Amino acid sequence: MAELNLGKGLTAGKVASNVQKKLTRAQEKVLQKLGKADETKDVAFEEGVINFNKQYTEGSKLQRDLRAYLEAVKAMHESSKNLQACLVDMYEEDWYGNNEVDSIAEDCDVLWTDYHQKLVDHALISMDTYLGQFPDIKARIAKRDRKLVDYDSARHNYAATHKTKKKDGGIKITKPSSLLERATPGWAQGILSAHNVAQSSLSRSQAEEELERAQKVFEEINLDLQEELPSLWNSRVGFYVSTFQSLAGFEEKFHKEMSRVRLICKLPFLEATNHTLRPGGPPPIPKSPSKDDGWLMGMKEDDWKQNKENAAKGVFPENFTQRL
Repeated sequence: MAELNLGKGLTAGKVASNVQKKLTRAQEKVLQKLGKADETKDVAFEEGVINFNKQYTEGSKLQRDLRAYLEAVKAMHESSKNLQACLVDMYEEDWYGNNEVDSIAEDCDVLWTDYHQKLVDHALISMDTYLGQFPDIKARIAKRDRKLVDYDSARHNYAATHKTKKKDGGIKITKPSSLLERATPGWAQGILSAHNVAQSSLSRSQAEEELERAQKVFEEINLDLQEELPSLWNSRVGFYVSTFQSLAGFEEKFHKEMSRVRLICKLPFLEATNHTLRPGGPPPIPKSPSKDDGWLMGMKEDDWKQNKENAAKGVFPENFTQRL
């Protein structure tokens, strides 16, 4: 007779087997909580699970904060674009450096885009990959817990079937108690007793096989996790160091390159105002400019890039310059 197929590879037999496993596990857990059955403990493994959960929680928080940081960078990029667009619109054609304003805005946009993309490629993707291994391990830890309950249940069942043994290894046969046994003629009692012995031996054999099978399944998954959990826990330090070093390095490079763009942006205004004193503007030019007075000898960046050491030198306010 064909077995009923319930779809997705399920059959009535499998469903019944799964239900029986859940009932057996539930019964075993109740007995353990009531102190009626002992429970297998592994303190070192339990500490490993505690570390795993802590590591998973910390990593998830870091991932959320990193995503929030990227959203903030994206928002700053958009604000910077709007600010640069405002500068381009208000910059009059007859002002000095008008032809450089558009390129400065484009350079700023490129720097923001590059900065955001580097954070995504070298920080966020690495973070996602790092956390991607946790769900699978978490599922196997849960499976290991279920298999441990199965092992304890099989162990207790095996012990229960051997309680009927005599100290010398013989079989202790109880007196007939069922109606069938009472109704059995005296000449057939021996046959019935032999049948009961065979049934007891079969039950003990099945219990032993079930115990060996449960122990094998549990030990396989347990051994794998005992190797993986400490390795995963130790890997967190190197990952955190690499992640924050990358963040700091990209941020430092971004601000350094952005400061050069801002310097170029300041110089047109400086020449257009002919060094007119204004709030936050350049200091007055003394007869003998020096660093102590807030002035430095230097070259315009574009001129230096084209002519190097032959570029024309001049005096610039210290806060309008940068060492190259």
